[in-house]
Amino acid sequence: MKKNIYFYETNTPIGKIGLATTENDSHITDIIWNYEIEKFKNDDNFQINETELIKRAKKQLFEYFSKKRKQFDLPLLKEGTPFQISVWNALETIPYGETRSYKDIAVAIKNEKAVRAVGMANNRNKISIFIPCHRVIGVDGKLVGYGGGLHIKQFLLELEGIKIK
Repeated sequence: MKKNIYFYETNTPIGKIGLATTENDSHITDIIWNYEIEKFKNDDNFQINETELIKRAKKQLFEYFSKKRKQFDLPLLKEGTPFQISVWNALETIPYGETRSYKDIAVAIKNEKAVRAVGMANNRNKISIFIPCHRVIGVDGKLVGYGGGLHIKQFLLELEGIKIK
């Protein structure tokens, strides 16, 4: 991990989350769930600082939570394998208020047998919400896995007007 990565926590409708940026404040690197915040606060690699980019990201998040924003316009640092990045790029094409299955994403990246690997790439998404992995559901239409917890995934989907079985 790099030295002096910026981090700031804030209260939201889904609980306390943290936002982190690169050391030059050029890209968002993480959305940190409440249960992970202490780890970041106690890591010497992070400086607590509400940078300009964090303020911008926070503003866009609150616009999203108040249903005034359907797309984010932020520089995101996608750190992962080429496969993971291809999955995350596909996630960004899922429109607000719609869902896709893990199989749909595997087909979209032209690797239809990689359904489990798509699930693992979703699990490795450090910029959830901004890269909307909450919009990926099981092929049977049910909620499956989410880093923030299924109750948050359900909240985000309902916020977007999606009812899950």
